[in-house]
Amino acid sequence: MSSQLSTIRYIELKTEQNDKGPAWIGRVQVSRSGRTVYFNGKAFKRSKRVIGGNHYDIETGESYWISGIKMNGEDRHWAGSGKITIEAAVVDEYLRSIGEERLNPLRFLVSKVILSTDPNRFLEFENRSWSNKIDKGL
Repeated sequence: MSSQLSTIRYIELKTEQNDKGPAWIGRVQVSRSGRTVYFNGKAFKRSKRVIGGNHYDIETGESYWISGIKMNGEDRHWAGSGKITIEAAVVDEYLRSIGEERLNPLRFLVSKVILSTDPNRFLEFENRSWSNKIDKGL
């Protein structure tokens, strides 16, 4: 995984959620090209359609908003609501980044249950998808 950047990002499900979808702050892996983000057992491709989200889950097609964390701690859309699940392993780094000493329990839920992600699994998935499209003449 040395060819991938590891960084903290804000991730929010946008499909059918009206800015109130589940949201996470956690350590992601970013592909060398920067077009794919890996997090919590999922792979997200950058979308050219920015209506709602700027990435999509390559397996489900669901739309997600993925961005860097905001230094003022206001990561969720202004019209959104709901707690943000933050990966336990990044809490200290996140707090340093936003200049705070502790998380607001009304806004955050700390989780130790963030799945690891194997980018190779998705490479195989994408290659199969392309092969199927070529076989079908698409």
